[in-house]
Amino acid sequence: MIPNKILGMAVITRGSAKRLAVLFLVIAAFLLWAYLTMIRMPGKSYSGLLMPLTGAQAALRDALRRDVEMLASEIGPRGVVRPIELAASADFIERSLQQAGYDVQRQCFDVHGVTCCNLVAQISGSSRADQIIVIGGHYDSVLVDGIFCPGANDNASGVAATLALARAFGGRQTARTLRFVFFVNEEPPYFQQSEMGSWVYAKRCRERDENIVAMLSLETIGCYSDERGSQKYPFPLGLLYPSTGNFITFVGNVGSRKLVRESIGSFRRHAKFPSEGGALPGSMPGVGWSDHWAFWQEGYPAIMVTDTAPYRYPHYHQASDTPDKLDYDRMARVVEGLEQVVVDLANPEQ
Repeated sequence: MIPNKILGMAVITRGSAKRLAVLFLVIAAFLLWAYLTMIRMPGKSYSGLLMPLTGAQAALRDALRRDVEMLASEIGPRGVVRPIELAASADFIERSLQQAGYDVQRQCFDVHGVTCCNLVAQISGSSRADQIIVIGGHYDSVLVDGIFCPGANDNASGVAATLALARAFGGRQTARTLRFVFFVNEEPPYFQQSEMGSWVYAKRCRERDENIVAMLSLETIGCYSDERGSQKYPFPLGLLYPSTGNFITFVGNVGSRKLVRESIGSFRRHAKFPSEGGALPGSMPGVGWSDHWAFWQEGYPAIMVTDTAPYRYPHYHQASDTPDKLDYDRMARVVEGLEQVVVDLANPEQ
């Protein structure tokens, strides 16, 4: 005969086991949902050899290098505390867009007595002109601990890529409207503050009730390495993604997961270059660290295209962030792939 006390313990143990089993099932179901929703992306990252650049890719590489050198070397550090250089950067971008055939609009506002301007070039769409795609990057560089940073990768690389895409689409017609926007004041102390250029711009778009269906922030895209261990992540992403920093990343918040998937899926169809993607919580370190964050605040889907910046690039926010540190061959491959992403986004099948 088994004592009642032992029977009671047996009953409690079985009940606890059932509850634990249910808990584990719930956790497993959540992890599966999270993986399928946030991590698993369409297509497959390219893993083959990179072939020699074509003539068109070489020309693109050279144009990217020239634009990065203009911003980060000839003009140099640029921001509200360097107003002459900030204005020179805006003038250079405007001239470049005008030479590509665009009428350029400036959205200017005052910050501590300095005129700060976002610059906008637009191609009006045909059948879906009310649906707007924004491609942009910030042209200011950071001041850290009294050190003025040239900002070659952060973010002359993104500006050069945006200029290259604007040139590629000059004179072309798309179903949706394309806007190439160059933002001021992304860097601290204006990051995620009311003077942040992209937030000023996104707020105006919301006030006008404009239908932005996609925003691509091109941010720090010039660093690549084939060395194992060259790629770092905030925990626990290192358990899920490669440790070699040879890829371009498409990242957004969970609310922008459709855009993340569409963009990386298109890139993988067209580009023979490694790529990774994620639709992750916006509060995770790094996920919202650029101008796409401002569009989230106004309810627009937005993603960042990046080399992951501080998680790979050793010169991030340093005086050593100079043009000679960038890999222009791989940048050209990325920008060429992004051109096809924009084509697909701008001309949806339905």
